[in-house]
Amino acid sequence: MPEGDAVRRTGDRLDRALAGATLVRSDFRVPQLATTDLAGATVAPTATHGKHLLTRLTTAGGDRLTLHTHLKMEGSWRVIHAGDRWPQPGHLARVVLTTDAVEAIGFQLGLVELLPTADEHTVIGHLGPDLLGPWSADDEQTALARLTAAPDRVLGEALLDQSVVAGLGTIWLSETCFVQGIHPQRPVSALADPLRLLRRARALLRSGLEHGQPITTGDRHNPVWVYRRQRQPCLRCRTTIEAGQVGPPGRERTTYWCPRCQPRA
Repeated sequence: MPEGDAVRRTGDRLDRALAGATLVRSDFRVPQLATTDLAGATVAPTATHGKHLLTRLTTAGGDRLTLHTHLKMEGSWRVIHAGDRWPQPGHLARVVLTTDAVEAIGFQLGLVELLPTADEHTVIGHLGPDLLGPWSADDEQTALARLTAAPDRVLGEALLDQSVVAGLGTIWLSETCFVQGIHPQRPVSALADPLRLLRRARALLRSGLEHGQPITTGDRHNPVWVYRRQRQPCLRCRTTIEAGQVGPPGRERTTYWCPRCQPRA
């Protein structure tokens, strides 16, 4: 599943193509919106919150609406010149937004809904602070309180919980825990400085956004410390990287660690 930095890059791509433009056609290929017509709507910038995309529009009649999409595991947004061949088969498209110049096609989107912009809180209000958002002092304290609210909870599970902080997935979970020197299967209470971990997670995500990919080691040839490097030597100490599961039953996710740099106990 794309993580917060990848989703923000998707939002930026939609902005470059659509922000300020008027739609000449829309095509919703999901049952609940099959008859919706947004032709004549003006597109405002696309916001993101964690892994959620919020494309805001003003209809020709003056209504302010938000197209809420989520990529889930397989989804993507592609932007092409109007009339060009689509990069994926048409039956995979869920949304098509067309201007005079471009088409933005949402393929295999895991979630598509249209709602009044004033009601955005109903779909993202449960989420924790966005690690790629403005991140005020209040956001930091909220994230800290939510992370430490259940001290016995497995750290990796807590960090993947989007109601704690929004934007982290398995890449940034694994890399943040390595940089912090904490095993992701230890409890939250094992953190000596949870605020420092949150700040590092945010710094890593912002770095990923700036570089266009995760680069936590500073080396593009070996860009990550542990993610998907199981059975390979740790780049720091040469110990073999291990992998395991975190998360509630039925929703487990794979994470990675160095058993020497991140001791289990």
